[in-house]
Amino acid sequence: MPVTVLLVDDEPLVRAGLRAVLEAQPDIEVVGEAADGAAVVPLVLKLRPDVVAMDVRMPLMDGIEATRAVLRSVPRPPKVLVVTTFENDEYVYQALRAGADGFLLKRARPTEIVHAVRLVAEGESLLFPAAVRALAAEYGNRTARAALDAAALTEREEEVLRLMARGLTNAEIAGRIFVGTETVKSHVSAVLSKLGARDRTQAVIAAYESGFVAPA
Repeated sequence: MPVTVLLVDDEPLVRAGLRAVLEAQPDIEVVGEAADGAAVVPLVLKLRPDVVAMDVRMPLMDGIEATRAVLRSVPRPPKVLVVTTFENDEYVYQALRAGADGFLLKRARPTEIVHAVRLVAEGESLLFPAAVRALAAEYGNRTARAALDAAALTEREEEVLRLMARGLTNAEIAGRIFVGTETVKSHVSAVLSKLGARDRTQAVIAAYESGFVAPA
């Protein structure tokens, strides 16, 4: 089954470019488009895409509110890939905090766009750019640190979280710590559960906000 994608951007040329790149792949299908975040929930309920490629800045409802609306209103919601022009955009960070699963620059190369969609669809979040990691660190506070301390992660779970924060996939983490992929999946699940995080992205944000991981 192909990975199905809904494109959401107020610029028709951007949507056309993304569609051309993605539909050139045999394992990806663009099932719909929207020009504003306000149209996202009805389209998601109708089309049931695997991934929503979401512009962060739109006129009626931006990508932050649209992401929140999808996660609040849609059973088994799709993955949300934030697509934007500027990597140091605070809107991007807020969208990730709202529950988006990954980040992609509009100027990314076609191969990077395809890789991002596939990676997000598989449930392994993208590496945050340095600017977004720095924003997360700026939002750090004692509450975030106390929450991470209270999670009482094991030494191995802490190691896995650090590698997650560096953007490594499960397979890459397995190779780094010399265990099987299924073992890594178990550690990741434990980290998410202990942190009360919905997914990897939220766990990584918690790692940066708490100061547990410092931006490079």
